[in-house]
Amino acid sequence: MPQHTSTRQTPNTAGAAEASGGSADTDTDTEANSVADAGISTAGSEPGEVDPVEPSEPSAPAEKRSETGTAGVADDTEAALATSTETEADVPASAETEAETGSAAGVDAESDGASPSAETERAGNTASERAVEPSAKPAPQAVSDATAPPTADNTEPADTEATGSPAPGSEADASPSAAETEQAENTASDRAVEARSEAPSKAAPETAEPGTADPADAEAADSPAPGTDASEASDVSEETTASTPDTDTEADAEPEADADAAAGATTGTTPRPTRPGPRAWSSRLGIRRRIQAWREKHPVAARVLSWIVTLLAAGLVHVCLQMPTTVNSLKLTEFMRIPAEAIMGAVVLISLPRRPRIVLAAVSGVLAAVVAILNMLDMGFNEYLGRGFNVILDWSLFGDAQSYLKDTFGGPATTGITVGLILFVLLLITLVALAAVRLANLLAAHKANASRGALIAGTVWITCMAFGLQVSGVPLAADHTAAILKLRTVAIRNTLRDEAEFKKVAKVDAFGNTPGSQLVPDLRGKDMIFTFIESYGRSAIEDPIMAPGVDSTLAADTKALSKAGFAAKSGWLTSATYGGSSWLGHSTTMSGLWVSNQQRYRTVMASDHLSLTDAFKKTGDYDTVGVMPGIQKGWPEQSFYGLDKVYNAFQLGYQGPKFSWSTMPDQYALEQFQKQVHSKPRTDGKSLMSLLILTSSHQPWAPIPKLVPWDQLGNGSIFDSIERAGNKASDVIADTTKSRQEYGKSIQYSVNSLTQWLERYGNDNTVLVFLGDHQPIARVSGSHASRDVPISIVAKDPKVLAKVDSWNWTDGLRPAHDAPVWKMSAFRDKFLTAYGSTPHPKTN
Repeated sequence: MPQHTSTRQTPNTAGAAEASGGSADTDTDTEANSVADAGISTAGSEPGEVDPVEPSEPSAPAEKRSETGTAGVADDTEAALATSTETEADVPASAETEAETGSAAGVDAESDGASPSAETERAGNTASERAVEPSAKPAPQAVSDATAPPTADNTEPADTEATGSPAPGSEADASPSAAETEQAENTASDRAVEARSEAPSKAAPETAEPGTADPADAEAADSPAPGTDASEASDVSEETTASTPDTDTEADAEPEADADAAAGATTGTTPRPTRPGPRAWSSRLGIRRRIQAWREKHPVAARVLSWIVTLLAAGLVHVCLQMPTTVNSLKLTEFMRIPAEAIMGAVVLISLPRRPRIVLAAVSGVLAAVVAILNMLDMGFNEYLGRGFNVILDWSLFGDAQSYLKDTFGGPATTGITVGLILFVLLLITLVALAAVRLANLLAAHKANASRGALIAGTVWITCMAFGLQVSGVPLAADHTAAILKLRTVAIRNTLRDEAEFKKVAKVDAFGNTPGSQLVPDLRGKDMIFTFIESYGRSAIEDPIMAPGVDSTLAADTKALSKAGFAAKSGWLTSATYGGSSWLGHSTTMSGLWVSNQQRYRTVMASDHLSLTDAFKKTGDYDTVGVMPGIQKGWPEQSFYGLDKVYNAFQLGYQGPKFSWSTMPDQYALEQFQKQVHSKPRTDGKSLMSLLILTSSHQPWAPIPKLVPWDQLGNGSIFDSIERAGNKASDVIADTTKSRQEYGKSIQYSVNSLTQWLERYGNDNTVLVFLGDHQPIARVSGSHASRDVPISIVAKDPKVLAKVDSWNWTDGLRPAHDAPVWKMSAFRDKFLTAYGSTPHPKTN
């Protein structure tokens, strides 16, 4: 049975160890030399094999070294920290005693009459067992951990709970006295202090697998070579430990764990295991180690890859700094310019310390990416709406854009596009920020060369600016981003200022206090219809691609209406919007205010400014109705327009297919207007004022409905085959020429539907005013197209048209090229005045 031996050093045993130290040294050296001569090497011993070589000094230094080896594994291994007292009690007494105190073993051997050579052999066996023991434990630390100081887990349980018989031959036959106990506690306290002050950060070499160690290497590290002084061997071991690279663990948590364990030893309690501190995810995955290994293995490829990444980073930052705001400016020459922002940024970053440099570079990269994204939005808005993106007002338009995409391409495609755009924005911001940091660090690493380069670049930029040097008409010296930031700052300031000023303007109304009896008296009893045709602009009539078909339609419809007894006059209005945002055109025409942005629109809708449609309601002689096939949700604007009833897309009974964004063909919407509204007799004796907004000519103009016999419209299912046979939106929207052709066809369809309805259902009292809301997108109408839209007044009663003779409009549905052009906001007052309304101004 193994003997349980107390590891305390009593004063007697300690004195014996010191007394025998001198004689043991000589024998130890002699024995070590004889072993070396016999060709036995400690480094070559197998695991578990007894090595005859002993340490040069098996007393205090050997004790310290052996305890250090045992505690190193316990500190760095969570399993060793959790080892219980009972488990330690089962360790053979000889090995436990030897591992705890080498000097006590020497005293026991001396008391039994053992010779120095036996004592040397016994110490050698202990060293071999200590070297084998760490390799069997699941410790993730390196072999060099064998030199760490002990913890309370290795010493305290044996000191406080061992109750077995004393070792054979020991003079300590009685129970430990109070003095012995105090001596043992002092020893444990001293070891804790040593653990706190001497424990270095330890880690295994990159080639060693966690949890494994070569027993031969451990033994060689634990035992000094023959003929070497123990203190020198200890110094070498400490140097080796200190120089071991730390690649897999966070070493800064180790000294605190050792100190906590040592503190537990002084109180006689076993501390709870301490988890190692959190490591970076890249360390846990070994990414850094793998990258470093790959670089060492492929130095040339690593260098080439580094240069490629640096060039890509510089190119990305340069492109963001030079991103234009219009599609037409998206040319190679725009990116050949020298950005002043890059030169100034390099000068500033070179002069900063590391942390401020990284922060400033990252922030600058994010700013450059955001400016580039806003410039891309400018491209889209200039392409579709004929204006730049307003960072204050235009965010609300993204919801409308998403609805347009959903109606045009379907839900799944819209979701994919939306997710893709969000990922693109996030990725661009991240990459530009990282690129800026990389370039900043590179400049700082080559400060002298970077300073010279910045000086040269600055001199070249100033020279190009002074002499106005250009490439293909584009100046070489550029401050594009700075100029864009300045313009955006001015735009933001103007937007905020405009909001306050427009509120004052909206409160002023020339007809705001006019009594109902004095509004449009010359139209009493007339059946008034105001109709907007989507995207009906001057380009449809004058563009060489679209004009032939549209002009022939207008000419034919004018002739057909004339046969039905109707006459028409036409002119031009300059719309407040372009390419989209139709509601801005509607509100500008009806309110008499220039509603050119979303903020103004909200201001007008919330005001009590008199709208043209509301003027008819204010008379008390009209029922007011709206037919809005494009409305698919709540429409609070109904109150501003003074409409008693609004029929939206869901109230017209349509069961046919959608035509891209358009919910139903214009012909069907007009037929439902006739059935549900226009044909109904007015029981209250009032006339009817209607506001219709047609949608079939809305982009992307594919597929386009076709006219069918009016008596076969039914619920709209007749359009199923027409929709299936039509063009795909994706085919048309990507082809500029085809888009122009299909746009012209859609205008022809909408005008034909309206004029045929008028021929079919119009009467002597019908007065029709129809106009476009805005020009089509720039890709169709042209980059420098005007914002003009045609407007026509059609009636059977010649007196109605006679009221506007002074306007000098063109007879017929097609306005002449030189016909009068008014701002769209001027139409309300001119129309009210022409038909007898008396102004009663309302002031602020």
